[in-house]
Amino acid sequence: MKYDLIILGSGPGGYVAAIRAAQLGLKTAIIEKDKVGGVCLNIGCIPSKSLIHQAETFSRIKELEYMGIKFNLDNFNYKKIFEKSRKAADTLSKGVQYLLKKNKIDLISGEGKLLNKNEIIVNDKDIYTSKFILLATGSKPKSIPGFEIDEVLILSSNGALMLENLPKSIAIIGSGVIGIEFGYIMNSFGVEVHIIEILDRILPTEDLEIAEFLEKVYKKRNIKIHKSTKSRIIEKTKNEITLELESEDKKNIIKVEKILVAVGREPNTKNIGLEKIGIETEKGFVKVREYYKTNADNIYAIGDIVKTPQLAHVASKEGEIVVEHIARHSTEKFVDIYKIPSAIYSEPQIASLGYTEELLREKNIQYNKFSFPYRGVGKSIAIEKSEGFIKILTDKETNEILGAHIIGAEATELIHEVLLAKNSELLPEDISEMIHAHPTLSEGIMEAFRGIEGWAIHI
Repeated sequence: MKYDLIILGSGPGGYVAAIRAAQLGLKTAIIEKDKVGGVCLNIGCIPSKSLIHQAETFSRIKELEYMGIKFNLDNFNYKKIFEKSRKAADTLSKGVQYLLKKNKIDLISGEGKLLNKNEIIVNDKDIYTSKFILLATGSKPKSIPGFEIDEVLILSSNGALMLENLPKSIAIIGSGVIGIEFGYIMNSFGVEVHIIEILDRILPTEDLEIAEFLEKVYKKRNIKIHKSTKSRIIEKTKNEITLELESEDKKNIIKVEKILVAVGREPNTKNIGLEKIGIETEKGFVKVREYYKTNADNIYAIGDIVKTPQLAHVASKEGEIVVEHIARHSTEKFVDIYKIPSAIYSEPQIASLGYTEELLREKNIQYNKFSFPYRGVGKSIAIEKSEGFIKILTDKETNEILGAHIIGAEATELIHEVLLAKNSELLPEDISEMIHAHPTLSEGIMEAFRGIEGWAIHI
């Protein structure tokens, strides 16, 4: 069968691109070897956020005990929590299948490989032809030497999500988003957590003040953070792993039941036929030009297999750019990396966009800065979520919004007011003078921008 567009992979990049393509009149098919929805819906964003939600609920036991309510946790069963996370993933995967069917997109099950610039072979037998091809095969957890993942004692994020019973203790190698989120989940349910980071700070891609604030919060919760630390396994038994930690000429021994390797993800670009037709890659990532074109003009690549932030919403937007270009509907060439919101579902939450202070200094850009504490917002006190702050960065000459960094309750929702302002080329005075409902957490955004202007009220 011949198509206008065939998409290899049905994650947030692939399925969103397929739906948009169908809306624009392109005859479209998706090839998927596993479950529809990709990593994000099935073993990533969605089930992990379900676990985080339930960890938050579990943590509220102390609040209820303050009211005099008594709990007996003898029959606590983590498997029930795991089952809820799987239900959330399955529900959304079925929802995507429905959307594909509704939009008359052909879903082809199997493993697809490029035969040539216009043909893909599925399961080494069925051949499909298309004018255009979009590669959206996503990524998988990275492994590191000496910590070979077996999903029994040494876990990837996939294995951690599929745990039906919690360990008593865990060492998390890496303090990026995955390590930080799992650290929160495990700690909330009473697991002894060690986060081991080879660099001198946690969350290396986030604003330094945000990272330092979260580190203090985590330490208060008895999460043990080991920075500037190398680790190696010195003994492994059926039920326990002994690790040697080395930092600043000091050595320490810890014993844990599980290890989670959370050192990032690598692109799924092997065995999809790239070499056969000469698609250029660099360190496993597909090289792309404007509109996410590869060196083959009718073949495009998006999401985790290209060198852009490995975020579901980035992949979705890239997919939209590709199909709108193919359909001659839009001239947008790339996602602007300084307008991408980042979200970390720790407790407190973290959200950011644009430049960090470190990057501004590195680029010698002169800037203004103001941080407004959550405790200055009435609602944060009322709901007992006063931990955190909102930081705004603007250009010293033009007052243009350069960056925003939030740590605190609902940060991942609040960031979008700043993003809308930046996209609309608004200035701090436009937000600071806008009436915000009281009491809301979004008043903190207003106050932070008033602070940039020099007239914050509640501080």
